[in-house]
Amino acid sequence: MTTSPIHNRFLKSQEDLGVVAVGFSGGQGKSGVDEGPQVLIDSGLLTQLSDSLGYKLHGDDKVHSYAELLPQSDEPYRGMKNPLAVSAVTRRIAEQTYEQSREGRMTLTLGGDHSIAIGTVAGVAKATRERLGRETAVIWVDAHADINRPEDSDSGNIHGMPVAFLTGLATEDKEEYFGWIKDEMRLNKRKLVYIGLRDVDQAEKVILREHGIKAFSMFDIDRHGIGRVVEMALAHIGSDTPIHLSFDVDALDPQWAPSTGTPVRGGLTLREGDFICESVHQTGNLVAMDLVEVNPQLAQDQLVGVQETIRAGCSLVRCALGESLL
Repeated sequence: MTTSPIHNRFLKSQEDLGVVAVGFSGGQGKSGVDEGPQVLIDSGLLTQLSDSLGYKLHGDDKVHSYAELLPQSDEPYRGMKNPLAVSAVTRRIAEQTYEQSREGRMTLTLGGDHSIAIGTVAGVAKATRERLGRETAVIWVDAHADINRPEDSDSGNIHGMPVAFLTGLATEDKEEYFGWIKDEMRLNKRKLVYIGLRDVDQAEKVILREHGIKAFSMFDIDRHGIGRVVEMALAHIGSDTPIHLSFDVDALDPQWAPSTGTPVRGGLTLREGDFICESVHQTGNLVAMDLVEVNPQLAQDQLVGVQETIRAGCSLVRCALGESLL
């Protein structure tokens, strides 16, 4: 049994945890984020989850590189960089998360850049619809909205587009270019909530406003406090909805997580990040979590910066899976 007293109403077993470790960096241009899952595992995260929190682990004890899926040639398409690679890898990730989630297990994905959420959310959403007949809500904790449509993106990096594809704001008919995302894999925009935004592109601001997507920026956290913001976020989702928590470590201020690809000053404290995870766990509705964008190659102080980021990432996962202060 797990050490948490919280009963999860949407899982078959409280102690089974499906793990998917994704060593993929193709959704953006900086090397090193593919090493994130391995450094988290090497730091003892999975051992902490099994020995300290009582989970029975299923799935990955090694990191997938998906090298066999990468094309020899991958030209830009609709302005997207590496579109064939990202589509092929996220499609495989969707299969992996679906396999774990359909068994009624909590599903934990360690990334990798945030493009992998195209696969994680799609796979969990499909399994939840089949198993429970319910939609999955997504709490997206991030400095960035990641809801750019391909034609709106200045960079062409797909890690800034996953929410657009998941919600159907960006669509594609060709299977090899995300046409494999079907209706049963999609996310209802009314079941999406952002926390921690502070670096949002102009086109994304328009999308959020036009579609009435619930989003809490750092301004809202400063104004209301993290407790009230989380309370409002959960109220928007509703108390009877399975939750997928997708957490980008750049949501934290670089003081706490400097070793990431797109750090932005003025972010969450580690304590605020832990609070979000603890609060979602306490709902008894969490069915999946992603932790992404840990990049051990990116920190001004490699020794201290990388270790701080790893410690922060491990703390977030443990809190989401039931670690508490008392």
